[in-house]
Amino acid sequence: AIVAAEPRCLASRTGTSLPGQSTRLTMSLAAHRALLGANTPLRCTGTARTSTRLRSAKPLHSRCIVRCAGESVRQTFEDLRAKNECALVPFLCAGDPDLKTTAAALVALDESGADVIELGVPYSDPLADGPVIQGAHSRALVKGTKLQDVIDMLAEVSPKIGASVVLFTYYNPIMARGIETFLADIKQAGAAGLVVPDLPLEETEGLREKTKAAGIELVLLATPTTPQERMGMISKAADGFVYLVSDTGVTGMRSKVADRVQGLLGMLREETDKPIAVGFGISGPEQAKQVSGWGADGVIVGSALVRMLAEAENPEDGVKAVGDLAASIKKAANEDR
Repeated sequence: AIVAAEPRCLASRTGTSLPGQSTRLTMSLAAHRALLGANTPLRCTGTARTSTRLRSAKPLHSRCIVRCAGESVRQTFEDLRAKNECALVPFLCAGDPDLKTTAAALVALDESGADVIELGVPYSDPLADGPVIQGAHSRALVKGTKLQDVIDMLAEVSPKIGASVVLFTYYNPIMARGIETFLADIKQAGAAGLVVPDLPLEETEGLREKTKAAGIELVLLATPTTPQERMGMISKAADGFVYLVSDTGVTGMRSKVADRVQGLLGMLREETDKPIAVGFGISGPEQAKQVSGWGADGVIVGSALVRMLAEAENPEDGVKAVGDLAASIKKAANEDR
């Protein structure tokens, strides 16, 4: 049966045209069923975004997507929260090993259950990142990957995926391009959100005003050393979700998630009802299951995926490995919810 929470969408039969395919359709769920039939494989198109899925008995791929007008990163989390489902938020560094592989990996992550995808822009001094992701930044830059190349790649791949894309970049590239131009360009390319890890709360006000005007959600970070009062200030200013850093230091794979994360989640919950996603150090299913069990709305996985792409014998194997790991983490994060 077709499952959809939002009726406004663009959809088509596999290999055939749906009447009115080139225009936006407004129809009820019953109308979808009557027009397409419950067992019709679906291929979904369009440029607006949502996490809503259409499923049929024989889908074209594992999760046919309907992209609906007005969807946001926050709404993606709220939809999942209503189903008591933990979001999977994978991270990739664009351009490592190359942009073609990045594009393929984005699609693989989407098909494997990713709800929001962080896409890192290569940068020469990624101060929040550990050796694995630093290496990815360096390799991408050596190959000549520029911000515009990342934006162009995102514009090509975003219509093919249903996961919301949050761009992860340091502030220098934004300032160099011009804030308004940067935001307009990434919005046009299909980005829904933005993380700027080297911009402290006190310096985000101007950027927050411009992201709101551009329709981009600015995600802010809280850390284990953030006092609770400041957590409240960060949560109030954040859009999309609050990024809770699980450990002091930089990104990277840890053998376990620190127990204090459970307490940090509790502190944040006292300050906000916004979604909270935990990152830095989650690299496998067991850690994701643990953090989800503590009540996180999402788990962020980066270094493990980046390493898989870097160490694969060829890009195809790397893309498959990334998709397989993402699927296992998504499953584990929701086993006991």
